[in-house]
Amino acid sequence: MSESVFNFPNCEFWLVRHAETAWNKAGRWQGHADVPLSERGRGQVEKLAESWRHEESLEGAGPLFSSDLSRTVETATALGDVLGLQPQLDAGLRELDVGEWSGHVRAEIQQRDPELLARFESEDPDARPPGGETRREIRSRAHRVILALAESYPDSRMVVVTHRGFIRALLPGVDMGNAECVRVSAEEALTRRWERVVGSGAERGRPL
Repeated sequence: MSESVFNFPNCEFWLVRHAETAWNKAGRWQGHADVPLSERGRGQVEKLAESWRHEESLEGAGPLFSSDLSRTVETATALGDVLGLQPQLDAGLRELDVGEWSGHVRAEIQQRDPELLARFESEDPDARPPGGETRREIRSRAHRVILALAESYPDSRMVVVTHRGFIRALLPGVDMGNAECVRVSAEEALTRRWERVVGSGAERGRPL
């Protein structure tokens, strides 16, 4: 008996990380905390939006989705003004929930939970910040949300404004700065393999 083959919807995602917040600049872990853009962040998204005015490959793009946190909504609204699209908010696009680590810098987390932080930074899929979410859980959430969008809007070019942790859950190894974008097919977003690199320190100094 031959194996069934899943046919991925023929759509593309433009995954955008939100622009900078004051907590980004200070190195404070955000998670689900609702932190607005900084003045520098607003400048970043204005620059990105202006560059999109001349991006031919975005002609006819849409729909536009955003996490419901204010830093992504602000970013998405500015991009939507250029694209002629209204952001549709989805809490499923939120950042990895870092629970009680939210609002703290890495040194404070290191002092409080050194062993757990080491596991988390080694990308242990089951390391859970106190009161938060594991990497395995956000990867499952990210796949669920992206698959639902792909099936609902086949043959489209969707713009999704989200967070660093969400994007890395889909695309391990992709590390984006604020107000940066990556283009991927639905198939790539849903099939990129995840590998744990023990002791890599990949997360060190890059709060979520």
